[in-house]
Amino acid sequence: MQSSPATRPLNAALVHGVLATYTVIALFPIVLVIVNAFKNRMGIFKSPLAPPTTETFSVEGFSKVLENASFGLFFGNSLIVTVASMALIVLFGAMAAWALTEYNFPGRRFLALFLAFGIMIPIKLGTVSILELMVSLDLVNTRTALVLVYTAMGLPVAVLILSEFMQQVPKELKEAARCDGVSEYRIFFQIALPLVRPALATVAVFVMIPIWNDLWFPLILAPAEDVQTVTLGVQQFVGQYVTDWNSVLAALSLAVVPVLILYMLCARQIIRGLTSGAVK
Repeated sequence: MQSSPATRPLNAALVHGVLATYTVIALFPIVLVIVNAFKNRMGIFKSPLAPPTTETFSVEGFSKVLENASFGLFFGNSLIVTVASMALIVLFGAMAAWALTEYNFPGRRFLALFLAFGIMIPIKLGTVSILELMVSLDLVNTRTALVLVYTAMGLPVAVLILSEFMQQVPKELKEAARCDGVSEYRIFFQIALPLVRPALATVAVFVMIPIWNDLWFPLILAPAEDVQTVTLGVQQFVGQYVTDWNSVLAALSLAVVPVLILYMLCARQIIRGLTSGAVK
């Protein structure tokens, strides 16, 4: 039932109000962390919701973090693990989605159902088994262990999203390429992937955020100092009796930067991907 012209402005205002409220709730913790990162310890505890003033403004936390040689190592570890995992998820997810949607082979539906279970069952339930496997493979305290786990964690979502987009690749293009003798590999990499580029960007951002922010698997699989990630490295500023909140908040503020950069680079593709999915 369509709404009348008189109620359309009211409905639009209601929708925008709900979205604005959700945006404020989602951004409030991030803004709170960044604001308090530029205050001294007294300002953080005395007025955590107030912006920095001339009396409370301080960049002491950023100085401690940037002067700490270990933080650069932690940041690099997080970057390597996240980029490698994201690349493998996007590549293997696209290949699996192409195979499930393009080819009819025995066990195709079972494989699709198996991947769907990967979304419903949290991977953290298998932490003990994963740790035993990494110990047997001698991969504990290596970035490889984290990349393998994160790739397995992100593949089900990637396949689910990309399968819908792979089905929209025009059949005529694929058949014309096959008639010209083009190999299946070239059809996939030169025809299919460019057409689903917005979906690839959407998947990349969706899988990057939980990988970058994860604390569980770095704590279990890679606690050694030379392979610690940012989220685990921040714990060095948290003491048993005293916590250096200036450094903690500054480190967390710096950790937000890569996610923002990736979003700004892929914003147009993400919006196109989300819009295409809504239309479909």
